[in-house]
Amino acid sequence: MRIVVAEDQFLLREGLVRLLQAFGHDVVATAATGPEALVALLEHRPEVAVVDVRMPPDNTDDGLRAALAARAQVPGLPVLVLSQHVEHLYARELLADGNGGVGYLLKDRVFDDEQFIGSLERVASGGTALDPVVVAKLLDRPQARLSALTDRERELLSLMAEGLSNSAIAERLHLSEGAISKYTTTTFDKLGLAPDDGTNRRVMAVLAYLGDVDR
Repeated sequence: MRIVVAEDQFLLREGLVRLLQAFGHDVVATAATGPEALVALLEHRPEVAVVDVRMPPDNTDDGLRAALAARAQVPGLPVLVLSQHVEHLYARELLADGNGGVGYLLKDRVFDDEQFIGSLERVASGGTALDPVVVAKLLDRPQARLSALTDRERELLSLMAEGLSNSAIAERLHLSEGAISKYTTTTFDKLGLAPDDGTNRRVMAVLAYLGDVDR
């Protein structure tokens, strides 16, 4: 895959580049500031970008804002945020544009290279990869639209948000894949996500779960 890496810490940036290259990927550009990241994303339009949140010049949420600005011009541009922090406002905005291809991992909770590369590839293919801690923090508010869901259905959506497949969810919950499929269908129906070949209902369900898609 063609990848842009936006990370202001030199050692981490170079480490990411070497890791990605070791797995056969092509790092087409790197960036150490938010403005550099935006230029690189728009110029190279990578298959996926790895972006830190807090980057110069402001060292607040420059990286995340650069990712949002790039996706505004290139809808669906896959972005995997890799950070030490959860920035609620812009993280919700990133997830809420309805195009999929987003992930948010915490640096201190990436435990091995296969976990990271798996998440990166899932985002590149248009899916989601959200750390459970990120999910929990983003959900720290009332969710009226989900009031019709059972606890099991909410648990199902939480695991979807982590990027788990139906088979992985079935294993986690000690249920059959058939049961998970039925729960999934019921959940989609309750969220008003009718079958549509042009819409990834799984991604939209996760976005609804996070309370960020208005319908």
